[in-house]
Amino acid sequence: MGPDADREAVGGKATVAGEHPPFFVYGTLRRGGRYHEACLGGRVVTGSGPEPAILPGASLFRGPGYPYAVPEPDRPDAFVRGELFRPLPGRDAEVREVLDRLEGYRPGAPDNLYEPVVARVLRPDGTAVRARLYVAAPALARRLRVEGERIPGGDWMADGVARIGPADASDGPAG
Repeated sequence: MGPDADREAVGGKATVAGEHPPFFVYGTLRRGGRYHEACLGGRVVTGSGPEPAILPGASLFRGPGYPYAVPEPDRPDAFVRGELFRPLPGRDAEVREVLDRLEGYRPGAPDNLYEPVVARVLRPDGTAVRARLYVAAPALARRLRVEGERIPGGDWMADGVARIGPADASDGPAG
């Protein structure tokens, strides 16, 4: 996958993200989360605050200090709660690089824990928007579906362990 292409989370279609959709964050990158300020502060439009959204057809799994979103199209009641952020003009590539580094993502690496995708998320009024996000890489996603622990309600910030984890971004992925 090249630096300008994302894999569609639902349907497996390839797409070029030329229109720069917003980023959907669901874990430690959310406003108030451990890595929000270090990774997104000064790089995204803040306006009136984060725009809440949900990722339907996915479950949130507990990781060691950070969560994993896992597509689960066979679970129609599954969803992940998060927020939409749009990079400031001219900062899109920088935000993407920062997030790739935080998530430990390297194109084509067999040991990636996360994979960037473009997926449909829903705003509170029910309108759909295409957004970029990081989901569990395929091998990890298969394992989590079998033996992982789902976070009830799909909300990392409401989960009791949301603020426990690595002390800084160099310690591992953040979700």
